[in-house]
Amino acid sequence: MPISVVIADDQEVVRMGFRMVLESQHDIQVLADVTDGEAALAAVERLRPDVLLLDIRMPRTDGLEVTRRLTERAAARPEHRPTPGIVIVTTFDLDEYVHTALRGGASGFLLKDASPALLVEAVRAAAAGEALLSPAITARLLRDMVPAGGRGRTARTPSEPLTDRERDVVRALAGGRTNAEIAGALYLSLSTVKSHLANVQIKLDARNRVEVAFWAWQSGLSSGSP
Repeated sequence: MPISVVIADDQEVVRMGFRMVLESQHDIQVLADVTDGEAALAAVERLRPDVLLLDIRMPRTDGLEVTRRLTERAAARPEHRPTPGIVIVTTFDLDEYVHTALRGGASGFLLKDASPALLVEAVRAAAAGEALLSPAITARLLRDMVPAGGRGRTARTPSEPLTDRERDVVRALAGGRTNAEIAGALYLSLSTVKSHLANVQIKLDARNRVEVAFWAWQSGLSSGSP
């Protein structure tokens, strides 16, 4: 079954652009696009999408409030189908928005100038219960997560040593590359990249790619600063 998506943004040109990008993929289906937060909540209740793309600043109810309410609704009604994976796609990358969205239950946070490939990858990640953030946002989160002078001091020890190829993939991930970009840079198939990252997450007991990137930077595997 294709990944079902609802788009919520008050700008028609943005909704049309997202729809064109997503519907060009064989495994993604856009069920609806709506113009405000209340319509987004209604569409989720009616259509039960796998993923909800949300702008932050919208009429009536903003994207952060929609995220909070959907998460609370899912917690109050566990017998119902789980809340969709939520990806915030916005022009505003203020730290307050990022932290509020992630604490509220969002699976991803992208800027509207993100590449079509990154948008598609974020939708697929959210549908799979994973997280994906814009590289610039990941870098800021890493700065917040690693204390001053803490690099290389408290990195967790993998349950098994990473292979040379896994280290190459993690190093590229920490540099802000998407799975598709990693595959191209390392001359690997996309499925091989995903397999390497899945193995690394198991070895590091990491919940998502942000934690893997954090480990790479903290352990010194990533040579560049975030």
